Amino acid sequence: MTESSGGRDAQLKHTGLRPGWTTGACATAATTAAYTALLTGDFPDPVTITLPKGQTPSFALAAEALTGSSAMAGIVKDAGDDPDVTHGALVRATVRLLPAGSGVVFRAGEGVGTVTRPGLPLDVGEPAINPVPRQMMRDHVAQVAARHGGSGDVEITVSVDHGEDIAHSTWNPRLGILGGLSILGTTGIVVPYSCSAWIDSIRRGVDVARAAGRTHLAGCTGSTSEKTVVSLYGLPEDALLDMGDFAGAVLKYVRRHPVGRLTICGGFAKLSKLAAGHLDLHSGRSQVDKAFLAGLARRGGADEALASEVAAANTGLAALQMCAAQGVPLGDLVAAAARDQALGVLRGAPVAVDVVCIDRAGTVVGRSG
Repeated sequence: MTESSGGRDAQLKHTGLRPGWTTGACATAATTAAYTALLTGDFPDPVTITLPKGQTPSFALAAEALTGSSAMAGIVKDAGDDPDVTHGALVRATVRLLPAGSGVVFRAGEGVGTVTRPGLPLDVGEPAINPVPRQMMRDHVAQVAARHGGSGDVEITVSVDHGEDIAHSTWNPRLGILGGLSILGTTGIVVPYSCSAWIDSIRRGVDVARAAGRTHLAGCTGSTSEKTVVSLYGLPEDALLDMGDFAGAVLKYVRRHPVGRLTICGGFAKLSKLAAGHLDLHSGRSQVDKAFLAGLARRGGADEALASEVAAANTGLAALQMCAAQGVPLGDLVAAAARDQALGVLRGAPVAVDVVCIDRAGTVVGRSG
C-alpha cells in the first residue's frame, strides 16, 4: 500500500500510533504454544499465529508449565498505544487432552468472566470468550494437531491474572459478565485511538477518496462493517473510512467536502446511539438508550408489554432479538433514525445517506429506506 492510498491501514499509518494485540490473539498464541508442548514436549518461543486478515505476529512466552496431561502457556498483552485497561495483563491458556471425538471445549479460568444474562453473542453460562477468538483457537489447535499427530480434542481453559479486578473498570459487570474479563477481538489487532489523530486520519481518508474520484464513501465502525459494505456495494478500499466511534467527525467533514453518497455501517448497538443523537459512539462517552429503543419499537407496532421488555433489556442486541421475535423491525427503525440524525448534521449538504445496521457476525439486521 502506498503512502497516498486510503482505507483502514492507511488511516492507522497516518496516526503514527502503534497497534497492539487483543486478548483473543494472546489467548490463541498461548493455546498454540501449550498444545504444541503437550504433543512435542517443547514450547515454541516465540510462538507465531495467523490472524483473521492474514497477519502473522509472534509472541514471547511469559509463563509455561508442562505436566503429564496438560500444558500452560502465558502471554503478556501489549495493547500498543491504546489506553486499554488490559494492557500488560498476563493471558494464560491451559490445554488438556480429551477423549477422541470431544472436540474443543472452552472453560473460564480465574479472571475470565461467565455470561449470566441474555443479549450477548454467547449463551448464558458460557465462558466470556467471544466467537472469533474461539474460532481462532479452534483453527490453531487443528493446525498443531495436523503437524504433530494430535486428535485436536482438547479442553482450553483461558485465564487472566488479576482479571476479576481489571473487569471492574469495564462494562462487564453491568452486562452480566461476572468473575472477570471477556476474551475479545475480531481481527486480533487493537487499533489505538487518539481522538485528534484518528479524526485527522478520517479527514485525510475523505480527501484521498475525493482525489481518486470516489463518489460513494462508507463510514464503518470496524472491520466487520467494512466487509459488509464491500459485499453490498463493491466499494474499493480507498472509499472505506474507518470512523470507529467518530461518526460526527465523518459527517461534519463530509458536510464541508461533499460526496455523492455516504453509507454509514456499524453494529446495531453503536448505531442506536447515533439514532438517539450521539455523534461519539464510544462506550465511555455514550450509552445505548433502552427507553429510546422502546419508543422506536412502539412506533414500529410493539405493544406496551414488548416496549417494557425492550426498555429493561440487558443489551441493545437483546432488545433487537425481542422485537424480531414479534415481527417489529427495530433494526430498520434504528437505521432510519440514524439516517435522520446524519442528515441533520449534514445541514442540507448534497449528500445522499443510507445506514446499514449489522450484528456481530456481519449479518444485516436493519437498513434505512
